[in-house]
Amino acid sequence: MAPAQVATELETILRLVRLNNIGLEQVRSAWALAERYGYRHYDCLIIASALAADCTALYTEDMQDGQVIAGRLTLINPFRASIGQ
Repeated sequence: MAPAQVATELETILRLVRLNNIGLEQVRSAWALAERYGYRHYDCLIIASALAADCTALYTEDMQDGQVIAGRLTLINPFRASIGQ
């Protein structure tokens, strides 16, 4: 794709989603999450960002399916057999 076309497509996507910046607050939260749940740092950054964005579900194939983080974020494996059945 030409750079102008990529920019146009990205602008379309950006109108459909909400982006949250990762800051020091999320990094500190990730440290605490890693200590509590034992996930790796980058996984914890994803979790911390989802919590900061008030998400209630996080789709991941790498973390424990069905686990609830901080009492409000459920980890869901989108590839588990029971989805859609």
